[in-house]
Amino acid sequence: MKILMIGGTGTISSAITRQLAESDNELWLLNRGTRKHEVPASVKQIIADIDDEAEVLRQIGDTQFDAVCEFIGFLPSQVERDIRLFKGRTRQYVYISSASAYNKPAASHIISEGTTLANPYWEYSRNKIACEELLMKTYREEGFPVTIIRPSHTYCERSVPLSVHGLKGPWQVLKRMMEGKPVLVHGDGSSLWTVTWNEDFAKGFIGLLGNPKAIGEAFQIMSDEQLTWNQIYECVAKALHTKANLYHVSSDFLAATCPKEWDFTGNLLGDKAVTVVFDCRKLKRAVPGFCATTRFDEGVRRCVDYILAHPELQEEDPEFDAWCDKVIKAQEEAKNRFQ
Repeated sequence: MKILMIGGTGTISSAITRQLAESDNELWLLNRGTRKHEVPASVKQIIADIDDEAEVLRQIGDTQFDAVCEFIGFLPSQVERDIRLFKGRTRQYVYISSASAYNKPAASHIISEGTTLANPYWEYSRNKIACEELLMKTYREEGFPVTIIRPSHTYCERSVPLSVHGLKGPWQVLKRMMEGKPVLVHGDGSSLWTVTWNEDFAKGFIGLLGNPKAIGEAFQIMSDEQLTWNQIYECVAKALHTKANLYHVSSDFLAATCPKEWDFTGNLLGDKAVTVVFDCRKLKRAVPGFCATTRFDEGVRRCVDYILAHPELQEEDPEFDAWCDKVIKAQEEAKNRFQ
């Protein structure tokens, strides 16, 4: 197959790029080239701004693709652009949406592709829903061959998946763990969550490319392993060869007290604070044999080892660190008033 990926070097897409590059498929990446040194030599690269439609068309010419995969489309206007660019040029358009688009809270904690889409807490998710609706409308009315993918929390070796951290990523949480400081966990830490290693996600994704069962359909791709947030943080601490000192604070309080740009209203109340168990039987029917094989304790050990070996990923976040201490102090003072 001839496959074009818009993006191709991010957390989710980098594993897909590597696996497709090792196959018999012809892979093209369209992006700005900021991480082109990480792209396998066999991959064709189109260095361009996807919003410059004239330049994109100049570079792809009359090329026809078996699949075009959009990893960096967040707004309906970006989807409209892709429809203009690739209608009649691809047999399949694969759109990466988000499992955060599912209703919060849903009527059932078991989530399937048929679960209602609605998220009053997070504009990001509402935009993803609007993109899905536009694509499905175009499929129904004009035959645009769309496949929608809804990943949940997918991670790679460059970033440990945690629920409460600042804009600079999870390193400050890891640092607090190594220093024996308490780390914030939303709620009581007992809600269930699913994290998926990106190489496992890639196997399911690639199985849907060129798959006639995927046209006009939505699929979620996740591991079958569910963990509580307490277990997730304890696995991280174990990988760091330390003990987790977990400090629980309500999600509402965290969302109300964090800096606005951290958007814990969306990230927590609209996503990670809600127990979800994903039913991936639809994917397994379309991609027989799919199975996520990387347990979280194995994957997070790879993450921690990689980050500790790469100082450039150890970006400290003093603002987040001070906020954690302030939240803990405020809750302890409030508790002491009742003693």
